[in-house]
Amino acid sequence: MPLFPSSPKGQNSNRRRARELRREGVGPAMDEGLVSVDKFSGGSQAYFLTHLHQDHTRGLGAAGGWRHGPLYCSPVTARLLPTRFPGVDASLLRALAPGASASLSLSSPSTGRAVSVVVTAIPALHCPGSLMYLFRGDLGCMLYTGDFRWELRCKRARAAKKALLDALAGDTVDVLYLDNTYCHPSLSFPPRPIVAEQIVNIIRAHPDHEIIIGVDTLGKEDLLLHISRALQTKVIWVWPQRLQTIHLLGIDDNQEIFTTQTSLTRIRAVPRYSLTIESLDALNTVCPTIGIMPSGIPWLWKNSKGKAKSGVKSPAKSIRCKGLDEGAIEMDYDPLSPPKLFEKDSYSLPYSEHACFAELENFMLIVRPSTVIGIVSTSFCYVNPRHHFSHLCADNVYSDKTPEKNKGKDISVLTPKKRQNGSKTPKDRKIRIVYGSRVTMKRKECCGAKIVEPEEPISVA
Repeated sequence: MPLFPSSPKGQNSNRRRARELRREGVGPAMDEGLVSVDKFSGGSQAYFLTHLHQDHTRGLGAAGGWRHGPLYCSPVTARLLPTRFPGVDASLLRALAPGASASLSLSSPSTGRAVSVVVTAIPALHCPGSLMYLFRGDLGCMLYTGDFRWELRCKRARAAKKALLDALAGDTVDVLYLDNTYCHPSLSFPPRPIVAEQIVNIIRAHPDHEIIIGVDTLGKEDLLLHISRALQTKVIWVWPQRLQTIHLLGIDDNQEIFTTQTSLTRIRAVPRYSLTIESLDALNTVCPTIGIMPSGIPWLWKNSKGKAKSGVKSPAKSIRCKGLDEGAIEMDYDPLSPPKLFEKDSYSLPYSEHACFAELENFMLIVRPSTVIGIVSTSFCYVNPRHHFSHLCADNVYSDKTPEKNKGKDISVLTPKKRQNGSKTPKDRKIRIVYGSRVTMKRKECCGAKIVEPEEPISVA
């Protein structure tokens, strides 16, 4: 019998096979010595890296370098890996291009029985080289999104959706591991191109200022290129490691846009953790300087009644964002004086590399999994995706249990407000945001997954 028959009868047989394997102690978990995604503590037979952000690579830089087993990632990630982790054994890297599949022949540690899995890489559109992984075979069907953003009506997102549906071939996702970073109805962002133009408008409004833009070590290259084109500014400063990454990505091969010479430009892209009140104060003693933080973290949107959420100033201007299935979005934003992340001199705009709530909901409608698990268990705001999306899951069971790892730690949690009848609805939930220059560096204390089909529908990493 084919591994993945196309007929419904074959699919049901495949699921029975998965259930039999689980009864025998064979499961899709690193706990059972099989597969691990963004988790590099050893003990598995195959490892998968979604992208190269620091919170997804813990364990890769261990003493002696990576030696635990084959490591699957995108060709872009494989190109960048040696610069971040020189100790990685290149012979263990398995480059998997978006849309491509690989067959895994694994072995149950408990029974020795063969376990066959096919994994397909799907574009995540989070940062260069970011992937989702779809696992199908003897273990059932599981999808791990990693960090992703599929903007509504975005051409690249439409192509990624088609790639996912083609790879599923009519199959049903048993377990969806979802990027729940912004999984709350209050968090809705415009498409990145719209926010990029708003950032350009802020820079234009400050022609005599030095401009400091906080960016990651990877990602937001499209934003910097848009700024360069829109302002006809051929030079943007970046730090040396960032310049190396840009060249490895094949961007600015002619070396006409990015430089490490500060004197050549007034626009600088700096590591975002270095964009602080103190650094801006110091720079302003030398010359007028503003900071721009393109991130979804500090943003809240007006609720359906038009009232501003706590911690956010009343809107100075409403922006209608075209091209969204849900219609217009009202944004707390004034092109010349947007809400400020810090006390002064620094502007924040919702240029997010993570899917916002409307995009997550759209993704759930496409995938319709049996169950969903949030991959972010420790965050500046934690949300169990099942609270909002259990009605889109086949099991339709909701548990609001917060992971044990979160208990006793000083984090802000999206806590449901109980109604008189004891029920919880999205409209009843409140949100608190923690602001800080390094909050995103601590966004996930424990990232990655031991891919386990849970006994209880709780959100774990």
